[in-house]
Amino acid sequence: MTSPTAAPRPRAVLLGVALPGIDDAELGSSLDELARLAKTLGFTVVGRVTQRRDRLDPGAVIGAGKLLELAEWTGGSGVVPVGPRISKRRGDAEDEAEDEDEPEGDDGGPEDRAPEAKASLVLVDHELTPSQARNLERATGAEVLDRSAVILAIFSRHAKSREARLQVEIARLNYLAPRLRETGLGRDRQGGGIGGRGAGESASELDRRKVRDRIAELRAELASIEVEAGVRRKRRAEQNTVALVGYTNAGKSSWMRVLTGSDVLVQDKLFATLGTTVRALHPEGATRVLVSDTVGFIKHLPHDLVASFRSTLDEARESDLLLHVVDASDPAHEAQIEVTSEVLGQIGAESIPRWIVMNKVDRLDEEARARIRATHPDARLLSAKRPEDVAALRADLVDWFERDLEQEELVVPYALARVVAEAHERGHVLEETHGAEGTRLRVRASREVLARLRAALER
Repeated sequence: MTSPTAAPRPRAVLLGVALPGIDDAELGSSLDELARLAKTLGFTVVGRVTQRRDRLDPGAVIGAGKLLELAEWTGGSGVVPVGPRISKRRGDAEDEAEDEDEPEGDDGGPEDRAPEAKASLVLVDHELTPSQARNLERATGAEVLDRSAVILAIFSRHAKSREARLQVEIARLNYLAPRLRETGLGRDRQGGGIGGRGAGESASELDRRKVRDRIAELRAELASIEVEAGVRRKRRAEQNTVALVGYTNAGKSSWMRVLTGSDVLVQDKLFATLGTTVRALHPEGATRVLVSDTVGFIKHLPHDLVASFRSTLDEARESDLLLHVVDASDPAHEAQIEVTSEVLGQIGAESIPRWIVMNKVDRLDEEARARIRATHPDARLLSAKRPEDVAALRADLVDWFERDLEQEELVVPYALARVVAEAHERGHVLEETHGAEGTRLRVRASREVLARLRAALER
């Protein structure tokens, strides 16, 4: 008896345009990242098509010559059919014909000009208008996804909690709404989608209204969940909190696991973590520190996703300290640091103290480490896989949170035993003795905690 063969992975070809200010290295790095996104979705990338242009073509992103080259990968005609659904302006076809002879379009040809198995997907490293996506589909005969659509698909697949699923669905519908303007085949893109059968402007308007109503329902449900999350954050406001932030797949969840002893998901995939996990630093000492793992960032993260995940990212904004985890082994780590800084600025977390943790340095040679030390002299070069690095970072965290602690002696009457319990919970009891007048404590704690203990004794 033969075992059934696994279904073949969908084949995809990548499309990127080097606009002014983007060099070949930056374009290559961006396409490498798009390839990793594709791998996370289970796609096999079989080739790349690139072109250098002053701007994206308003009709089909690239010129006519490159469009034919792209179609070789997919088996399409390479020409946008002339018909009522064409959204190109008069004269665009002539512009594309001129592009075919332009020297700026000579770069980025596929390694295999006639692949045996054609690609069924075209992944575009830019945000497309609905008409650009439609024209590319008609010219290539393949499904076209822009960068935002790929990221949304990954978020939809990895969202586990109710809050994360609501946030992703809101972002997905916001992405879908303007694309409902495409009639006929546009409705097919939804796979039967929202609303009934038929085409025409009235049907599209009905669909858009249903989408708006659904978004309103989801936001109302999300708001109630955010209230509960806000209450939990308020309860933690007086505790020491540190948030792990950084680019997706930088190793935040790995650090969460080794710092807290928790069993959070650790996978070599982009956006493996979408919800927020909060655990105490382990082993717990006199100073309790809460560590939170947050959703990863990425270049060109759709604005709707940033807005939808704002409540999740509040964990970072309301923390006392940020651990900015960076994959030091990634050649594009400098650009990833900039992206993370930009997103932190968008959510109002740029003023929070931040430590840069250059992770995965066990993969680097000494020369590469020296370059990082020269570029980021204040960064910590560590690896979550080395126990000595974990212990060092944990000790640094405890020292940082204990830097402003004060010491005081208190005499607590036996009738106020709850004050003794609070001193143990919120501070470090260095010495505890019992006498006729009550319990004598020598407590090391923050100024606020000591003031609260004194106030409790004066009541």
